[in-house]
Amino acid sequence: MKITLNTDEEIVKTIREGLKRTGGYCPCRREKKEEYRCMCEEFKAQAADPGFEGYCHCMLYYKSKD
Repeated sequence: MKITLNTDEEIVKTIREGLKRTGGYCPCRREKKEEYRCMCEEFKAQAADPGFEGYCHCMLYYKSKD
């Protein structure tokens, strides 16, 4: 398993700006819940799944099976 940043620098820049604006909460979600604090619980659960490969909700992180 390997988790990396999105290779699209514009997406990374935009999401990081959003994280600063929201105090570390996923900028793609309306509610500020602890489970949405980056790295969100949803992606942590997906990353724990050995069969999952893909992006987190806001596309900041990518998990590969390698």
